[in-house]
Amino acid sequence: MTANNPHNQASTPTISKKILRLVGKCNAQYGLINEGDKVLLGLSGGKDSILLATLLAYMKRHAPFKFDFKAITIDYGRGGEYEYIFEYCERLNIPYELYRTDIYEILEQNKREGTIYCSFCSRMRRGALYSKALEGGYNKLALAHHLDDAAESFFMNLTYNGTMRSMPPIYRAENGIKVIRPLIFVRERQIIDFIASNHIYIAPDCNCPINWLDSDKRPYARAATKEFLKNMEEQNPNFFKSLKNAFSNIHASSFCDMNYIQD
Repeated sequence: MTANNPHNQASTPTISKKILRLVGKCNAQYGLINEGDKVLLGLSGGKDSILLATLLAYMKRHAPFKFDFKAITIDYGRGGEYEYIFEYCERLNIPYELYRTDIYEILEQNKREGTIYCSFCSRMRRGALYSKALEGGYNKLALAHHLDDAAESFFMNLTYNGTMRSMPPIYRAENGIKVIRPLIFVRERQIIDFIASNHIYIAPDCNCPINWLDSDKRPYARAATKEFLKNMEEQNPNFFKSLKNAFSNIHASSFCDMNYIQD
């Protein structure tokens, strides 16, 4: 890192009142973080997880309950730009660990021609996070998915997998750890504004393996879904507001799933 990088500024980042309100409401409604919780944060170093790290540090200072948290970055085994993450966590007094794995080597050994390994990579990364959470006695794992992610997940599952599925704010994994998403009501553009207004440095590729692929080999489904959602919102400015409400207003019996059909 060079001395003139914006992320070296000593001031505490400012979080907008709207983001604080959305996250606070989500936490209160779903009981994401409570007294005595021990939370492990998956910190990739991208804009979303940087905001979540900042929010958890803010909550630790101001919340009317006590909890502990630590941030961890999964290194995929090919190296990456991590110094700015170390510096940011030190600046906010966030306990931090860089966990080195051989995920990239496993991906290369198991990849098949014409396939995208995002899903496989995600499962291995999640497995690494679970392992470190169990090892450290953490009862919750915090991920930085936001409302745009939930919308993209829903429509990708709908159009490519034939399932009605998205991202819940909280769920219990098979290993007993609760996975929480405090940013699930926050829009991606609000996160972009947070990063820009606070002049926070983010590594260009966020250390994601997908950025090591040739451009013509990267997955198209997510990009196509992003474009679809962008067009929908341009036609209907309240589209995401309606979608957010729909995620909490599900009429399961109105579909054809026999598990919900009422006799």
